[in-house]
Amino acid sequence: MLIRFKQFALTAAAALLVACGAPAPDGAAPESGSAAPTPRHADGLVNFDRQPGELGHWALPSQHSLMEIGADVAFDERGLLVNPEDAAKVAPFMDWSLALYRYRQANGLKDDPVTACISPAGPRHLMDPRGFRLIHDRNFDRLYVLFGGGNRNWRHIELDGRPLPNLDEVVGTYFGYSRGAWQADTLVVESTGFNDRFWFSNGGLPHTPALKLTERFSRPDHDTLVYNVTVDDPRTYTRPWTAEWTLTWVPGDIEEQFCEQ
Repeated sequence: MLIRFKQFALTAAAALLVACGAPAPDGAAPESGSAAPTPRHADGLVNFDRQPGELGHWALPSQHSLMEIGADVAFDERGLLVNPEDAAKVAPFMDWSLALYRYRQANGLKDDPVTACISPAGPRHLMDPRGFRLIHDRNFDRLYVLFGGGNRNWRHIELDGRPLPNLDEVVGTYFGYSRGAWQADTLVVESTGFNDRFWFSNGGLPHTPALKLTERFSRPDHDTLVYNVTVDDPRTYTRPWTAEWTLTWVPGDIEEQFCEQ
């Protein structure tokens, strides 16, 4: 199977979405690499995206694959365990899910759906080496997550207070259905309604449609994004568990690639 990638320019749609955000109070873009303070919109809300006159995106995740906080394991850049005997340390697996995870690791992740241009959804899309942007559309009060890699999908998070849908009335999707609310300067997002056709980590961690994610986004300074996610899938894991990593603000546009099969 041959996967071909083509680079192309950032879409006009993304540029229009940027226009929906209000400028930071001072209207100035900080210098790259500075320890500048957290950018904010005019009303004080944290701005997870660019300021006027600035180019940049989030990339360079601080870890290579999804694992529970405190797990003493190491991965390579593909998500393969350096020591396969560490598999049981990655997350609180049930017997069947640990067996499946070990199988996927042992065969070199060759069954990864991304090789067929299936979306790298779940927490995995926030580990893509090409990076992403978080654009707050103030008109419709939703956050767009735009990716540089994969099959050029996007995700949106509703911030207008609407509840999550009744799962008996919707079809499971790759990115699920996401609702967010602010807790001080942290955006807390709950997502349900996933399908099980994707791997939500590059290392092949299993999940079922019972998956629920609780994500926390915070920007303690201009150059740092802290991402924290609690995984709750009672059909796959013996208890909820949490992972966390940081990302770095990288100057310039995302190096976009499109997956074609």
